[in-house]
Amino acid sequence: MQGKLLASFSQKHHIEGLTAPSLIALSERRSEYSLNKAKHFLKFQRRINKELLNHHVITDNPYTAWFELGDQNLAQIKDFIIQFSVFSNQFLIAQLHKMIHADTLESMRASKEILANEIGVRFKSTRQSTGGDNLGATEGSIEGGIFHFGAGHFEWLYNIAQKLDLSFAEIGQPKHGTRPTLFFCDELIRLYGGDDYQVSQAASYAVENWAAAGFWGQLIKGIKRFNERNATDLPLGFFIWHDHLESQHAAHTQEELEELYFTLELNEDGFIHYGNEMLDGVAAFWDGLDEQRRGLVAAH
Repeated sequence: MQGKLLASFSQKHHIEGLTAPSLIALSERRSEYSLNKAKHFLKFQRRINKELLNHHVITDNPYTAWFELGDQNLAQIKDFIIQFSVFSNQFLIAQLHKMIHADTLESMRASKEILANEIGVRFKSTRQSTGGDNLGATEGSIEGGIFHFGAGHFEWLYNIAQKLDLSFAEIGQPKHGTRPTLFFCDELIRLYGGDDYQVSQAASYAVENWAAAGFWGQLIKGIKRFNERNATDLPLGFFIWHDHLESQHAAHTQEELEELYFTLELNEDGFIHYGNEMLDGVAAFWDGLDEQRRGLVAAH
């Protein structure tokens, strides 16, 4: 019933495209929400769609397109796991910075949820796990959740590494990262985990939209095909869990952007600029992997 009322409200005022929380706030005439600002936001959203979300790492990633085919040789799949493990560990630092630089208790807790889950506190949810390999729920809260060493995301990657005869000491540490991988990690810390709230939010929006754009599905297909072709059993749970997680995050990310726009004086040009800087960092990571895998063709 509420959905129909909100749809009618948005059509009446020509503000179709806003998320439900924004429409509710507008219909209740909350102080910071105005129809004029809503129309300005929709114009800004069109800019975002054209000038940020069209970044090539979202729309056309050569490495993940190749990876999906499942034609990796052993050296190439090892390189992927090593570089991804370095990123996974360095993301903890970026997330910690994001938590420390939060501007409200609510924002700090949201960042802490992600950080705690990354290191092994499972979300407490009434729904069944969708992650595969008994990795736990992809929604809920860490409040009341239980810590497990084995639930740490890095350990999921280590489980894959072991199947590839990679030791713990051969993955995860910055010394194993290529220059493009370390550049990406540094950009995550500088932008996503930065102390300027608007820069951090722009980077977060960019990262979430990249993560929800489908690359996890490409990695899943690629590893499935690699397993079939090589009669291996590399576990897929890490990738399946994140694929489910990011599909849920996309809507929340849009809601957060709208709340930011209505409640703060957002620098539109700055938001797009720093969002693109973050995506340039993401692209460096994948382009580095793409260049590296071409040099490993001879190892087939």
